Amino acid sequence: MSAREPLLEGRRAVIVSGGTLGPWALTELQEDDYLIGADRGAYFLVENGRTPDLSIGDFDSVAPDELEAVRCGSRTFVSCDPVMKDWTDTEMALVWALDRGPREIRMLGVLGTRLDHSLANIQLLVQALRRGIPCSIADAHNELTLTDGSLALLSSRFTHVSLLPLTPEVKGVTLDGFRYPLQDAVLTMGQSLGVSNVQEQPTARIFVREGLLLVIRSLD
Repeated sequence: MSAREPLLEGRRAVIVSGGTLGPWALTELQEDDYLIGADRGAYFLVENGRTPDLSIGDFDSVAPDELEAVRCGSRTFVSCDPVMKDWTDTEMALVWALDRGPREIRMLGVLGTRLDHSLANIQLLVQALRRGIPCSIADAHNELTLTDGSLALLSSRFTHVSLLPLTPEVKGVTLDGFRYPLQDAVLTMGQSLGVSNVQEQPTARIFVREGLLLVIRSLD
């Protein structure tokens, strides 16, 4: 990758990785998205007629003919040694996007049957939060984001909201617009107090004074 590659200011970056994908993922894509395919996620895009702006990874999850399709079908192609790298393909894609300053990042295909990868990818939200760039994860049934301050949730197809601490404690949790309110509460890792709330107002708000709070919106 070269310094001549454009910054992404004002654009949304969508990272598509090789976890659980399907037709739902294509409905998530918008016309002006900067598309980043990580490993097999790049092949998913090419296979479905989309052109990745960047395909990146070690590509150990694709067959030789699929790899050639990705190489030919991507605007930029970056391959690395699968043994010598320290980051997962998804983290490489996320760091690349963060360094170019998009207005937000959406990650698809980062959850799946590999629980270790799923948990690691959820924790990647911390990097985006620290850089001040809104970042979310979505699959067919859930949407995840992370906050350490305030967060507004607009009405959507996701009806249930769960709040899970990613630090030992999350303090000063206050909810507005939910069926089950909280006021200056403490959520503690290892307890289930924040699981399965319901948004009842067109805009619901979450406030946090201290700690990292994972917000999971689910269909049910």
